Amino acid sequence: MKKIFYMLGVILLLSGCAAINPYKKAEINVENSKRLRVGMTKAQVLEIMGEPEKDESFNRPDLWYYYFAPNWIDGLITEDECFPLIFKDGKLIGWGNRFYSSYRLENEKRIPDLELLNPVPQIELKQ
Repeated sequence: MKKIFYMLGVILLLSGCAAINPYKKAEINVENSKRLRVGMTKAQVLEIMGEPEKDESFNRPDLWYYYFAPNWIDGLITEDECFPLIFKDGKLIGWGNRFYSSYRLENEKRIPDLELLNPVPQIELKQ
C-alpha cells in the first residue's frame, strides 16, 4: 500500500514539473520578442516566437497574441496578459499594446470588432 502511495506521489510530482510555469512562459516570450523585426513573415515569427495563444478568442489571422504578464494565476490566459503581434499582407508591421492601440485608431473602420464578426441578426419592426 505504501508503494502505491509513493508511486502516486512521484507521478503527481513529475506531472507538475512537466507543466509550463506561467512565469517561465512569459519570460521566454519576452526574450524571444527582442528578436522580432518589422517586415518579418509569419513563418519567421513562428520560428522565433513559436505558436501564439491559439485557443484564445481574441486571436485573428493577422493578430496574434503571446503571453507575457501573468496577472492572474487561474490557469486562464486573458487578453490583458498578452501582447499582440500585428500583420498586414503576411508581414509583421508591429507589436505591443501601444502599437496596436494606435494602429486601431488609425484604421478604425477597417478593423472589425469581435462582436461584428458574428453579428446578431436585426429584426425589422413593421408598423
